[in-house]
Amino acid sequence: MADEEGFSESYDEPFEIEVDALGEMCKIPTDNGDEANIYAADKQASSNYVLVVHECWGLNNHIIGEADRLHEALGNVNIIALNLYDGKMATDRETTGKYMQGADENRINDIVKSTIEQFPADAGGTYRLVFWRWMVFKTALAANDKTVACVMYYGMPVEDVEKLKTLNSNVLFVWPNQDQWINEDVVTKFTANMEAAEKELEVLNYGADHAFANPSSEQFIEASAQEANAAALAYLKERMK
Repeated sequence: MADEEGFSESYDEPFEIEVDALGEMCKIPTDNGDEANIYAADKQASSNYVLVVHECWGLNNHIIGEADRLHEALGNVNIIALNLYDGKMATDRETTGKYMQGADENRINDIVKSTIEQFPADAGGTYRLVFWRWMVFKTALAANDKTVACVMYYGMPVEDVEKLKTLNSNVLFVWPNQDQWINEDVVTKFTANMEAAEKELEVLNYGADHAFANPSSEQFIEASAQEANAAALAYLKERMK
């Protein structure tokens, strides 16, 4: 995706925002021996876990703020924001393109699985997967039967129907219909593939552009973002233990 003509120009570089974080940055061991970086806001008595997957820029303050918002709104839940760039963060289009191109699927799977291994054995496992282009679905698939919910904010879906059949949840897909990358053709094909995989998909359609729910983006539309976030929270609350 980062190789496509016009990709870099299609993204507004994020504004800097300040957050008073509720959680903390942590390092965890992974199966390949390299530590992974995560942000965690915990509820020690809860068996519900929400995994937040960052955008193409990396685990920046916007994503930490999103994780904290979920922590406060959902209540009885542990929030973990993954850092799939191994601690790196981009602030310009050229760098984010390099990070996306350099992201290794095996390493990402290692981070996801190693994070889940840190959960108590009786954890129920509820995951909200905030968009990061093509990685949203691959992260949900890596979580296997622990995945009971998936919220996808304008991410690029997996097309392989056989892989979609292994997804352990239905999907809520927040789609801005002015997005030139995740466009109507992509969504139509995604809908058909999910039907072929016998998986439930709900598409929320907004007259907006990519990143409309991100307050650090020039495309941010507050009213639409609030509506989408309310729908996502209702979806998650229905699936919490």
